[in-house]
Amino acid sequence: MVGASLASALSGQGLRIAVVEARPFSAPDHASFDDRSVALSWGSHRILDSLGLWQALDLAGVCPIETIHVSDRGHIGSARLRAEDEGVEALGYVVENRVLGSVLAQRFAEMDDVTLFSPATPRAVDIGPNRARLRLQHGEETLDIDAALLVAADGGDSLLRQWQGIETFQRDYGQTAIIANVATAQAHHNVAYERFTDTGPLAMLPLSAPVGTGLEGQGRCSLVWTAQNSEVETIMGWDEATFTQRLQARFGHRLGDITHVGLRSAYPLRMMQVREAVRERLVVIGNAAHMLHPVAGQGFNLGLRDVASLAQLVVDGHRIGHDIGDMALLSGYRQGRRNDTLRTLFFTDSLVRAFSNDFKPLALLRNLGLLALDTVPALKHQLARQAMGLAGTQTRLARGLPL
Repeated sequence: MVGASLASALSGQGLRIAVVEARPFSAPDHASFDDRSVALSWGSHRILDSLGLWQALDLAGVCPIETIHVSDRGHIGSARLRAEDEGVEALGYVVENRVLGSVLAQRFAEMDDVTLFSPATPRAVDIGPNRARLRLQHGEETLDIDAALLVAADGGDSLLRQWQGIETFQRDYGQTAIIANVATAQAHHNVAYERFTDTGPLAMLPLSAPVGTGLEGQGRCSLVWTAQNSEVETIMGWDEATFTQRLQARFGHRLGDITHVGLRSAYPLRMMQVREAVRERLVVIGNAAHMLHPVAGQGFNLGLRDVASLAQLVVDGHRIGHDIGDMALLSGYRQGRRNDTLRTLFFTDSLVRAFSNDFKPLALLRNLGLLALDTVPALKHQLARQAMGLAGTQTRLARGLPL
């Protein structure tokens, strides 16, 4: 999704763009209760709106997050962030991956300057002084693509990053995210819940309810249950009734009874950051450059800010005749992204460390912190701006301006 967003941003700027995607770039048209979702911050909404994608997303169905409710299980501390306090219509939005994929696929059909190779598999990469060459297996054909700039947006286990020997800093949290969609007896009223427990955070994000599931009128939420690795096999092995009962005990009854749990998936969690985001004719962005704990829903949003920054730099450089793969130009991207990336990594990592244990002195401190957050407007505003992707210097796309 990050690479496709970058192609969308760069289209119409006098460049020729190739996008290589391993899986067919399509999505089923029918809605499913089990559709996977992504949380978009208010800042990401502005970037996507600047790219001309938001109207289609909005029509296809996004669920606004108007309130974020943060609590600590077994303790009194809690806090609420509200969109109205920040002067915005929503702190963020939750959108199904299917919807985002279909909107991006439609954009590809409209872009004459973008060639999509899908399904295709990279076989080799050679970066020289004047060009980057990518060898692809595309169906039965083997193709070589030459470009001034190669962008690696191929995920946390990036082949391109590994082939270039780019080192990473990693931290294994010893936790796994269990993902599922759930239905609740009460409507969510566009509230996102972040509940911290002794084994890690548990999030319930509001979703729109797809027609035809038989669950209309109930709440539908995207669940992210963080569990210790040692617990995952047991939790994944529970039947639906047991899983529902245990989930209810951990989350509580803020949304009434949990009435249905969909398909479950499990994803091991780690923090990762590349030591080099740029090299001559190469930029690494999105999950290929940094992976975050999902505690604050910042991963894809950080990737979209990579897109907005790189697109601005490439377009500005191309407009005045600079070589867009030259290190002198790309070093500006590295400098421009450094503060935001480190701040977001520190923000998410600190939340995990502070709230994933039940050490009593720390529990007391964090609950005092939550109470302070709920009563000190300046502190709440600062946290809200970080969560909305509005902290620090904003790119043109993030300010709602064209490139």
